[in-house]
Amino acid sequence: MKTKKIITRAFVYAFLIAAFVVSVFPFYWMLAGMTNNAIDVIKGKMTFGGQMINNLKVLITSHNLTGVLANSFKVSIATVIGTLLVSSMAAYGFEVYESKGRNRSYAIILLSMMVPFAALMIPLFRLIVRFGLLDNHLALIVTSLASVFLIFFFRQSFKSFPREIIQAARVDGAGEIRIFFSIVVPSMKSTYAAAAIYAFMTSWNAYLWPLIILQTDKQKTITLLISSMSSAYFPEYGVIMAAIVVATLPIIILFFALQSYFVQGMTGSVKQ
Repeated sequence: MKTKKIITRAFVYAFLIAAFVVSVFPFYWMLAGMTNNAIDVIKGKMTFGGQMINNLKVLITSHNLTGVLANSFKVSIATVIGTLLVSSMAAYGFEVYESKGRNRSYAIILLSMMVPFAALMIPLFRLIVRFGLLDNHLALIVTSLASVFLIFFFRQSFKSFPREIIQAARVDGAGEIRIFFSIVVPSMKSTYAAAAIYAFMTSWNAYLWPLIILQTDKQKTITLLISSMSSAYFPEYGVIMAAIVVATLPIIILFFALQSYFVQGMTGSVKQ
């Protein structure tokens, strides 16, 4: 039995090590690539080189990195704030206020998740053009405010919120807006943190919709910059790797900063 346990444990650890290597290798290759020039990357060099500073200089000076990052942060932060506000208030309304058509309306909203974005692109594009928002960051923000997944996510969390607290606040004369912002929101910080990470990642990594809407280099986001660099006649792979590393850092920092809240929010959202 001991030998069987040892063999089983050895297989488990071997599988975990292999999974770790497969998961971490792309990140290592990305970090190693940003320190080499394009020729070394094409040759498949896997060791660190001495071109990191030069690659970063080219990225900053030749590709307007600061402006592109400012655009991405502007769109992502505004999207996060708006999405959390709209989606959480919608979910709160669906959970707290009862009406005949509530569940039917909620079901229709959930069914809309099955509609692929490709089917919505042309109507959305025509709507944006009619409102004069083409090549404007506001078009990206406005079309991302209502997230069906986050409405579902928030509603699941609100199910565990004690209704007695809301009723007591109403008896004391508190208005619905005050109840929501003074009582509900502060008590659900972990849920909002988890939703903020999701909304930020979705907005920061968005590619197809910004590609359609943003038509000038001045308005580009970081994903569009990396795409344009990759489609050049002779791609500067070292510089591209540096851009990918820079684009990845904000998400990593945000996740580790809110990691504990994220776990609490995700586990709390499924409690009934």
